[in-house]
Amino acid sequence: MIKVLVADNHPIVRLGIRHVLDSVSDMEVVADVSSTTELFETLQKVSPDVVMLEMDIPEINGIATLRKMKQDFPNAKVLMYSGQSEDVYALSTIRAGAYGYLSKAADLDYIVSAIRKVSEGNMFITNELAQRLAFDEGTRKPRRFFRKLSTREIEVLKLLASGKRNKEVAEGLNLNEKTVSTYKARLMRKLNVDNLVDLLQQAKALELY
Repeated sequence: MIKVLVADNHPIVRLGIRHVLDSVSDMEVVADVSSTTELFETLQKVSPDVVMLEMDIPEINGIATLRKMKQDFPNAKVLMYSGQSEDVYALSTIRAGAYGYLSKAADLDYIVSAIRKVSEGNMFITNELAQRLAFDEGTRKPRRFFRKLSTREIEVLKLLASGKRNKEVAEGLNLNEKTVSTYKARLMRKLNVDNLVDLLQQAKALELY
């Protein structure tokens, strides 16, 4: 039996995933949580084979949560899922230690396939993502910029693009404000802009809104 923990702040999403997995004979949802606090408390009590983690889980940024899980629960296999742009966030989550990335726009069958694959210790990406990775990035200028950015820089840029102030970004990523300012300057340099407005325009081009 494959034991699954679902982490998502939307009750209807958790209910929907549980309904799908309950119909599969070799899978069981052992817990579902709505925040990172609940997630880490639950992981002290249960040992799921796969953790389905929503990118925008409340309290801590999804990738920061993933990193903390890799530290505190190194054996946890995480399948990240989100409604956010797959070709931006999939690479970031995999670099941060996820076993796979699933778009909320994917077919329901993908959920079962992804969980099975991840539970066996294998990576899972959709065919759509594989095709995007094979796409000639020379025709997509924003993606070339994206490739220059580290996972942490993408996290900072996403939070800035969502309207967060430096202090809020620092709190969300467990950094100090000076470090956030350093990241902001680095982002401007890498994205070839010299002001915050143009930086946010680049974030829009990278589909970070």
